[in-house]
Amino acid sequence: MLSTNPFSILAETVSPIFMQSFVIVMAILVVAGTLLDIIHKKNVKYFFNNAKKAKLSATKTLSTGEKISVISKTIVSDIATTSELGAGKRRAAHLLGMYGTILFWVGSVIMIFCYVTPSSDTSSVWPIIWHAGAIMTVLGGCWFWFFLRVDVYSEAQPWYRIIKADLFVLALIASSLFGLIWSYLQSLDLNDRWDDKVFLVLYIISNLVLFGGVYWSKFAHMFYKPGAAIQKNLAEADGSRDNLPPPADAPKKFGLGIEREAPKHY
Repeated sequence: MLSTNPFSILAETVSPIFMQSFVIVMAILVVAGTLLDIIHKKNVKYFFNNAKKAKLSATKTLSTGEKISVISKTIVSDIATTSELGAGKRRAAHLLGMYGTILFWVGSVIMIFCYVTPSSDTSSVWPIIWHAGAIMTVLGGCWFWFFLRVDVYSEAQPWYRIIKADLFVLALIASSLFGLIWSYLQSLDLNDRWDDKVFLVLYIISNLVLFGGVYWSKFAHMFYKPGAAIQKNLAEADGSRDNLPPPADAPKKFGLGIEREAPKHY
């Protein structure tokens, strides 16, 4: 199973052109959904306007080399390793889901566009990457959803409450999980059994929801977040602080030894 290309087996009954067209349509849906999100929320306009205002309050002009250094450190630290999440479970779950998704999607594209015909001699590397990515995505997504998600009880909401923002992570988990089950059942070669076809349909539907729901879900945050992280660190480096006020001075005495005034308001 792990070293078998599920798409080349599927190509015995489904046209490779159909599979490739499906991937292209999904990519178009992502672009269209992201553009609609930008137009509706006007977040990109706000981002550039805020950056323009920040330049006016900058206390230092960064050289090209300094900017490259800040951007490089941001990519390595904040984006590639999500250091802003600390060293806890949330960061581990995020990294599992993020890199799992990248492997899962890259493996899908490579196998569908390069090794999709039944006669294709697929290198075992790509199916392994695809399956490993799906497993990592399911683990990271479930870890986040069941153990690290914001405590909805604190908002007087039931645990099973689902909103539009949850669409991304739920569809991502479903896509990876149904893909794994479909691949496993397909590898059993059950002949007349229709089990694998059921999970193939669920796999397709979950992908339609994932990529077709970009406008309503948090899918587009993967495009906004890197830009926001870079802008934040550049603002800290040039002293503009993204138009935020400087931090307040810490009290001279605090904790158990603090000098308290006698109450005067009652």
